[in-house]
Amino acid sequence: MKLAIMQPYFFPYLGYYSLIKHTHEFIIFDSVQYIRHGWLERNRILKHGGGSLYVQVPVSKPDGQKTLISSLEIRNDEQWKKRILSQLEVYKRIAPHYREVMSLVQEIFRPDFQLLTHLNQHLLLMTCQYLGMNRTFPIFSEMGLAIETPKEADEWALNICKAYGGVSSYFNPPGGKEFFLAEKYEASGISLNFLQVNLDAYDQKRPEFEPGLSILDVMMFNDPQAINQMLDQYRLI
Repeated sequence: MKLAIMQPYFFPYLGYYSLIKHTHEFIIFDSVQYIRHGWLERNRILKHGGGSLYVQVPVSKPDGQKTLISSLEIRNDEQWKKRILSQLEVYKRIAPHYREVMSLVQEIFRPDFQLLTHLNQHLLLMTCQYLGMNRTFPIFSEMGLAIETPKEADEWALNICKAYGGVSSYFNPPGGKEFFLAEKYEASGISLNFLQVNLDAYDQKRPEFEPGLSILDVMMFNDPQAINQMLDQYRLI
């Protein structure tokens, strides 16, 4: 079995979905400390006039500086859903799939979630269904999985793989490659793989392509079949 483990990102970029598509199981990892300025509660879309801007969910940190991702609470007293939908109107006159994607986002936003992890799990389920991938996304903090205490950063994934059982290959984005020692995984009979997706340009109806944006941008300009072809354009390093 091929397993991937990732923190719960908010409408993540294309590479995140390629990792989902090309593994058998995908665990949402939320039992580590929250670090600001990441991708948990925000991502980027196109901006009027050029460049990009952030769409963001406001969160509170009940435990101060040592808050775990699993305890991040959404500040639902703010009109963040309305704000994001308004920001997405930048695509109205230029994106061929604006109506479908806006309907999808409105449906994703229909329930009110208290925890950010649950919102991000929900949006992963629904965006994957839109793309033709019917997957489940177990949340690590809710699985009751007993693992060995990690001694190094790369042992979180290794120990989860061993406790989960039946894992022959672990897949990770290339950004964390320097933190992993393949020998540790090989000693446990697990191959370590890094999936690098080709982030080729697509037509954003602008003079210059803005790379690395949220899956929302990709879906605005490409139908599910075209997106799946993009997801298949990867290599293992």
